[in-house]
Amino acid sequence: MDRSGRSRNPYELTDESPVYVISVAAQLSGLHPQTLRQYDRLGLVSPDRTAGRGRRYSARDIELLRTVQQLSQDEGINLAGIKRIIELENQVAALQARVAELSAAVEGAAAAMQQREAQVHASYRRDLVPYQDVQQASALVVWRPKRPE
Repeated sequence: MDRSGRSRNPYELTDESPVYVISVAAQLSGLHPQTLRQYDRLGLVSPDRTAGRGRRYSARDIELLRTVQQLSQDEGINLAGIKRIIELENQVAALQARVAELSAAVEGAAAAMQQREAQVHASYRRDLVPYQDVQQASALVVWRPKRPE
């Protein structure tokens, strides 16, 4: 099953499918294989492992490697800073997913509440409570207590 709960073909490739060995991943990302190993040790990129402990990179891992390279070379950010940026981006993505989940739950609860409210209003027995429109009069009534004699 995928994240949406639907069953998936086990042979279907996605962005998260670990298919690239380290030499291919290095070539696709434009980095040296030793650099990929270093990034793995530092926790910047965490590729899946085979039964024999070989690294297998996904398309998402390759994109992350390119991002790390761009931040390092073009922006001059050190690897510790890049790791923190990646952690924060992952945290933001997780929080956005949680907000979407909670928003959907709130919308569902609001719809259920409106439906229940409509059911309650439909169940009222209006024939038991007559309603008369009261008009505002312009007369002024003054009350004075009787004076003791």
